[in-house]
Amino acid sequence: MALHEHPHRSSGFHLPSLRRNRTAPASETAVSADAGTHTAPAYALASLRLLTGFVFLWAFLDKTFGLGYATPSGKGWIDGGSPTKGFLGSVAAGPMESTFHSWAGAAWADWLFMLGLLGIGVALVVGVALRLAAVAGTAMMALMWIAEWPPARHLSDGTASMSTNPFADYHVIYAVALIVVAAAAAGDTLGAGRLWAKLPLVRDHGWLR
Repeated sequence: MALHEHPHRSSGFHLPSLRRNRTAPASETAVSADAGTHTAPAYALASLRLLTGFVFLWAFLDKTFGLGYATPSGKGWIDGGSPTKGFLGSVAAGPMESTFHSWAGAAWADWLFMLGLLGIGVALVVGVALRLAAVAGTAMMALMWIAEWPPARHLSDGTASMSTNPFADYHVIYAVALIVVAAAAAGDTLGAGRLWAKLPLVRDHGWLR
């Protein structure tokens, strides 16, 4: 029996035409990227950014004006009080105890601390310069973590430190939150991140993003 081939006969199975759909992936990617700023995860990260920013901004306002929360009324920075004297002066554990005591109440320490709180808070709330805010905020949280020194079970005077965890305290959580919102460009949702990224200086220097 002879076997005849029919090269022009359709097998009934067709692959999609690459030529016809060549531009589809690019357009779909653009649509997906635009839609990605309006998804539930994007809003969740934006909420994390705003809440973390409020923590830093509120600390600045309370310490500046003595709003009666962490800082008593009349003891604010604007009234002549020192934002660092009470905290650094009360450090009672850790390898930098004496160093922090020497920094407590110093004008340069007060200014650096307060400008850091203000800058980080504004950056997070507005949604710009998140990478800078993450670096500055992580450095600040690291110093505050060392000041409280969670690994210590006892203070330098022998009393219990009341530490509940030797590593993961709230300073670590805030630092991780700062890194996450910066890495995820969380300022693009409910923030001015997209406009900030279009500025020529920011576009040419990615670390300002």
